[in-house]
Amino acid sequence: MAAAVALWVRTEPPLLGALPLPPPGRLGRPYLRKMAAYARRRAAEGCFPRLRWARWRHIACGKLRLDRGLAWLYFQRFLRLLPARPPRSLRRAEAEAACGSAEELERERSKLSVDTLQFLLFLYLQQLSRLSLRTALRGEQWPSPAAAAPGPAGKGAGQSKNWNDQDHLAFLLAHLSDMLELLLEPEQLSASSHATSNSLVSYEAVCALSFLIEGTVEGSGTVHPLHELALWQPCQEKNGYSKSNNAFSFPKLESWLRSCLTTNPFGMTACLRSGKKLAWAQQVEGTSRRAKIACNAPVVPEVFPMVIMSQVYKQTLAKSSDTLVGAHIRIHRCNESFIYLLSPLRAVTIEKCRNSTFVLGPVQVSVHVHSCDNVKVIAVCYSLSLSSTTGCTFHILTPTQPLILAGNQAVSLAPFHTHYPMLEDHMAQVGLATLPNYWDSPMLLGKESSDTSVFRLLPPSDFYTFVIPFEMEGDTTETPGGLPHAYQKALSQREQKGSEEAVSDAGGKQVL
Repeated sequence: MAAAVALWVRTEPPLLGALPLPPPGRLGRPYLRKMAAYARRRAAEGCFPRLRWARWRHIACGKLRLDRGLAWLYFQRFLRLLPARPPRSLRRAEAEAACGSAEELERERSKLSVDTLQFLLFLYLQQLSRLSLRTALRGEQWPSPAAAAPGPAGKGAGQSKNWNDQDHLAFLLAHLSDMLELLLEPEQLSASSHATSNSLVSYEAVCALSFLIEGTVEGSGTVHPLHELALWQPCQEKNGYSKSNNAFSFPKLESWLRSCLTTNPFGMTACLRSGKKLAWAQQVEGTSRRAKIACNAPVVPEVFPMVIMSQVYKQTLAKSSDTLVGAHIRIHRCNESFIYLLSPLRAVTIEKCRNSTFVLGPVQVSVHVHSCDNVKVIAVCYSLSLSSTTGCTFHILTPTQPLILAGNQAVSLAPFHTHYPMLEDHMAQVGLATLPNYWDSPMLLGKESSDTSVFRLLPPSDFYTFVIPFEMEGDTTETPGGLPHAYQKALSQREQKGSEEAVSDAGGKQVL
């Protein structure tokens, strides 16, 4: 008997790809189907099989009536989810920083393109945020009243379905037919734009679906993309693969996918149930009695590790290790603490934290802060987004506009103002440069999109540098890129007047 195949939803597309804002109505299924047909018709114009930025801008702004900034936001986020190539990212950042006008910037961006079918799936996936927000407002479970995956405290996971792998699976199963139809060639659709029992799904479409689905052969211990497993000989009869057509029977493929799909064995649920407790290089003060910290790195092959921290209270914790490299970090309900994660990270979510400071190593994709009060985040990151925060301060270096979403009050944005010895090496590992830097140019989205009073730029008179109180090996001895002139001038004037030397809120240096 052939070994069984297990499939699951990849962690990153729903976790990092579904932006934490309600998608525009014109990103719904009917419009995406029209976009798919349009792209195929305009293949010779740079729409298919790869979609150029200029053509997506035309479709988004002219057909879907999206703002140009939002169109670019979706495009650049999708690009960041692709397999990491830090040297290419650094070259792109250098080219963008060298642009002297908006026209030059557009010409530079027009060199970029994405896989059209994968990008359509990415846009469809934005509906996950609509459902998450609707659930949060109604206080109910979706798609069924079944209990949600346990959160870090053993209770419901709370705010975001983006972290809940059981919801990822439920969403895919509920929308699988629509997603498959979105990938079909026009001649495979009926007059009502639906699949028929004779419809064929091309191999290229199944490759695109690998953006969302991966899996393994039972007992192999190796993770494969969907298209490789779909061509495995024992599966071909079940999924209807025809070598002569190099395509799959739509009904058989859909049935096979549904029979093989299961919860991600490396997702949040598995991390909470069987993850290894993370040891800390420094636990400077406080007790770890309440803290719940889990990591799945020891058991995960070929995927990014996951670290979940919850209920850290009145502690100073620090770590720099291979365990954190490329990790997805979720920090949940941490209060009155200092947390230093000084390694190159993949993504960070900070939820429901109070009166705490988070110092992060360079973050390759995103930092998202939700429902936090009086926290300070210090980071070099590709993107930053905020929702439902009050009185929070962000010292950041970022090549994208910070996203200020709904529900924020008294946001302070400030330049990145610290360093540690390995910082520039870690930035190079994740493809982040010092320019361009849009820390002071946020994009407001949602209900408060015209209310600029929700944020301020930290006045130079209130600015002090931050000293990371740990000793490490490395070559970085100053803040990468330096400080903006006004802030450097304020520091210099303060020093000249004999003011107190700027120090961090945590005491003397210790070896990390």
